[in-house]
Amino acid sequence: MNFEFFFCGIATLRRRFGFSVGVYRRSSAAALTLSLAACAVGPDYQRPAVETPANYRFEDAQARDTANTAWWTQFGDRELERLIGIALAENKDVLVAAARVEEYYGRYGVQRGQQFPQAGLDAQAGSQQASRVGTPAIPAPATVRTDFYSVDLGVSFEIDLWGRLRRGTEAARADLLAVEENRRTVILTLVSSVATAYVNLLDLDRQLEISRNTLRARAESLRIFELRFKGGTISELELQQVRSEYEVALAAIPSFEKQIAQQENNLSVLLGRNPGPLARGGTLEKLALPAVPAGLPSALLERRPDIRRAEQQLVAANARIGVAKAAFYPSISLTGVLGVASADLSKLFTSDARTWTYAGSVNQPIFTGGTLSGQLAVSEAQQKQALYTYLQSIQTAFGEVENSLVDQAKTREQLAAQGRQVEALGRYAYLARLRYENGYTSYIEVLDSERSLFQAQIQLVQTQGQLYFALINLYKALGGGWVDEADKLTPAQAVDISQNPPIFP
Repeated sequence: MNFEFFFCGIATLRRRFGFSVGVYRRSSAAALTLSLAACAVGPDYQRPAVETPANYRFEDAQARDTANTAWWTQFGDRELERLIGIALAENKDVLVAAARVEEYYGRYGVQRGQQFPQAGLDAQAGSQQASRVGTPAIPAPATVRTDFYSVDLGVSFEIDLWGRLRRGTEAARADLLAVEENRRTVILTLVSSVATAYVNLLDLDRQLEISRNTLRARAESLRIFELRFKGGTISELELQQVRSEYEVALAAIPSFEKQIAQQENNLSVLLGRNPGPLARGGTLEKLALPAVPAGLPSALLERRPDIRRAEQQLVAANARIGVAKAAFYPSISLTGVLGVASADLSKLFTSDARTWTYAGSVNQPIFTGGTLSGQLAVSEAQQKQALYTYLQSIQTAFGEVENSLVDQAKTREQLAAQGRQVEALGRYAYLARLRYENGYTSYIEVLDSERSLFQAQIQLVQTQGQLYFALINLYKALGGGWVDEADKLTPAQAVDISQNPPIFP
């Protein structure tokens, strides 16, 4: 490790002054000290090489690069836009994440402040009286009372030769940036969750509407069949068949009502409010489908806040290796005190009252029983963990984008097929009832056609919702500048992480 320090000093001199090695040998000790002050042991961060696919397998040829726009406005539902605005302003997870940014900005300031001289002022004034009959005795007329006054300015400074403090500051800044990216991840997740919950609410509304329409139709059929049964034109078997289907539709209604109430409560919590009913801006059929966003796979490294958070965590872990390595080298500290002291307040600031002291200290670990080696091993292992986590986050992101792309593409195909199925079953139900009314078939065929139509209508609405969910998940998976648009709707931040904390006080 002494060689690491030696070559670090040479390299620093060559970078700063353009000296050759021969010139370095003839340089003064002062120049050497200055060069070492800019040297830091430990590895400098370099972004790991990442293998990215050239394109996505299931990308839509008509996809547009809309990942930087406020995509939730493309639904054409003002109520959804309003709810997302409320959530960004009042959701507790967003507020907690913002408070954590403030905390880590303070932590960064604490760590960075250690690189600068620490100064403090100490002022004292007082009076004391000794005993005349103590040991030794103080006979009269000698005074036993003493006044004292002093003002001292103390300064301490650690010379950061090996970069321990600078590596610590580098790690603290990366921690701050990681927490900021976590805040952006919370925003990304929140907007997607609110949009998904709202669409799901409209989806359940539509399923409830279908169930109620089916119930009204079956209630009318049951009324007619009860009259026919009383008139003796049908058997009890047919009556009970109709009644059974009526009860099926009736049982579906409270199930959907329960899900709607629960979904409203869940959405209310996302909004940062107490559970309760929520207004709708329209129906599921009136929602517009947002455009399919596009983008190169390599853009995920800059678009996704969770990937950027993982990288900053890697930067911090990398810097802490330097902190652990610097602990093997001596630490050099300078202290000084300049002040005045006097027993007479009127003479406190005269030249004779001046006091001063200065000192330097060197602390070199010699034997620590493996403590320092253990700390270095811990730092290196944590850096490996952060590296693998970073690489895994990238692979996970690629998988999420691919899954969302294939989801929306295949759901469109499924939706088209189910739409044709509903049309066919509607025609089948009409023909089955016509055949029954003309005496060509039993009512079982009518019941079968209506049962199939009801189930197909419910499945069609569910698939419509799944298509919206797939598009929402695609925007979430791609990340993008839309997070910045959403961030504008959050409460104003108390700190600006682009600025360093103030040095004074």
